[in-house]
Amino acid sequence: MPLLFVRQDITKIQADAVVNAANETLLGGGGVDGAIHRAAGPELLKECRTLGGCAVGEAKRTSAYRLPCRYVIHTVGPVWHGGTAGEREKLALCYANSLRIAADSDCESVAFPLISAGAYGYPVPQAVRVAVETIRAFLQTHEMTVYLVLFDRKAVDATRSRFGDVAQYIDEQYVEQTHKLFDRGRKMGNRPFWNRIKPLLKEPDDLHGNADAYYDYDYDSDSQIDKNYDLEDYDLFEEALPDEKPDLGLCDADSPDEAPLVAAEPRAPQPTQLWTVAERSDASLEDLLRQLDESFAQMLFRKIDERGITDAACYKKANIDRKLFSKIRSNPNYKPSKSTALAFAVALELPLNETRELLQKAGYALSHSQKFDLIIEYFIANGRYDVMEINEALFAFDQNLLGA
Repeated sequence: MPLLFVRQDITKIQADAVVNAANETLLGGGGVDGAIHRAAGPELLKECRTLGGCAVGEAKRTSAYRLPCRYVIHTVGPVWHGGTAGEREKLALCYANSLRIAADSDCESVAFPLISAGAYGYPVPQAVRVAVETIRAFLQTHEMTVYLVLFDRKAVDATRSRFGDVAQYIDEQYVEQTHKLFDRGRKMGNRPFWNRIKPLLKEPDDLHGNADAYYDYDYDSDSQIDKNYDLEDYDLFEEALPDEKPDLGLCDADSPDEAPLVAAEPRAPQPTQLWTVAERSDASLEDLLRQLDESFAQMLFRKIDERGITDAACYKKANIDRKLFSKIRSNPNYKPSKSTALAFAVALELPLNETRELLQKAGYALSHSQKFDLIIEYFIANGRYDVMEINEALFAFDQNLLGA
């Protein structure tokens, strides 16, 4: 079952158990500890008094009382002393012992805070790595859904520091798209349209590698170009400027503000491309349907067989729930979500061309106008197929995660 990163108040997570980052007394405190005690009510503190405290790295279970779960698993994380006092090993024990108690309690789902990353000072990126590595090792031999809950925006932002290369790649691709938009706007040559689009585009030399700042220009105080649109699509301009369409003329001068419009020469008619399976005019619908390509599921299982891996190895590596995998296995025409399709591409370590082919079977494509797609493309192009690392990056950039 999958590991999922979420931004949420852990006291509101719907799971069988939530983990409390407690202190050694188990009698409540600040941060997550205080929030869980307040949400559970005074009965939780009363039960905790009977447990005799808890050592660093150990874990103990109580009832959840007023929380929307069955159990609270209390664990005590290490205080950060620079990484030389066995902090990593103690933190890994917190996750491992909590997961063991959850499994022994027949929990199908458990939610963790980022242990020790608050007042105890454990650096957030390192705390995330310990959590991910320990949870992933557990999930290799257990079926459970595990949530890693990062509630503080600062904690989310701190995870982004690990992915400066990803941020640079995203910025470079957005700049490339913005240059294309700039060139297209100049060629349209319509003065009123240009006067309105120009403040967004400025000049290519002024982009300085940060294209996001140029997607927020407000045209009519309630209309803007969304950075998620395909910037090469002419419909973008129609969406942004519904009351004023550019003429289809071309402008040859360097300054579109001053240059006269030059009418475009009409294009020669292009030959119609016929679909190859319909070349015969007497082809019936039944004939055409016989020409269907292999489905997403068929290609997926062919690739699994070609790589000689088991179903379980594939869905675990893809961060996919076993029940969802069974649905795909039993339905050759199953259409997955885009994140599920990409999770399998990562699990199978497909190169970009095969990833695009697998996506196409499910009716999707990779686009340079989507951060989600750019992040996936970056990791695949660089041969980095760790779905947990990819999900960390996706989470850091506020994108949907791979798997289900």
